[in-house]
Amino acid sequence: MMRMNEGEAETADQIVEALPAESPEKPPDPHTLGLELPDDANEATNMLLRELANAREEATSYLDDLKRVAADFDNYRKRTTRDNSVMLDRATEKVVNGLMPVLDSFDAALDAEAQTETEKKLYSGMLNTREQLLSALKGEGLEVIPTVDEPFNPEIHEPAGAPGGNGSLVVTKELRRGYRLRGKVLRAALVVVDVDDGIGS
Repeated sequence: MMRMNEGEAETADQIVEALPAESPEKPPDPHTLGLELPDDANEATNMLLRELANAREEATSYLDDLKRVAADFDNYRKRTTRDNSVMLDRATEKVVNGLMPVLDSFDAALDAEAQTETEKKLYSGMLNTREQLLSALKGEGLEVIPTVDEPFNPEIHEPAGAPGGNGSLVVTKELRRGYRLRGKVLRAALVVVDVDDGIGS
């Protein structure tokens, strides 16, 4: 073990003496806390215990109030988010409903067969425009209801006339497109149906 010489020991003693003496932490003055303690030690202890119990009860009450405020705010946030989502869905549905006649006009125009080069260019331009419009609307959740060769589904298909015979029905022709928006049917597809004869199944 290394030993200090006399000079090092004196220096160490000087450093220790220069350090501020540690004084025990003084308890707070009761008067600064608004308390008038009785002279009797037991009575003073009982009084302090009662004050501590009251302080804890008050702190618990404040904490409960804080928890209620936090819960109310969380419910408000969730309700606001839900209401905003509903408003957005309604606004999107309104826009799509307004554009469906435009899509129908494109479909009707594209049913005609182009004959001349000019008509073919016009046809190509209309086709591209319709597809761009559909692509933008699909980004908002719009989807075209499938029709031809699909089993007839009264929830998404509107039949034009009733077929003869018995058996399961299948869609054979689409007269007007139907659309769904985020799973909700905006308009059923107008279709021609026939009895499925089972050929090819």
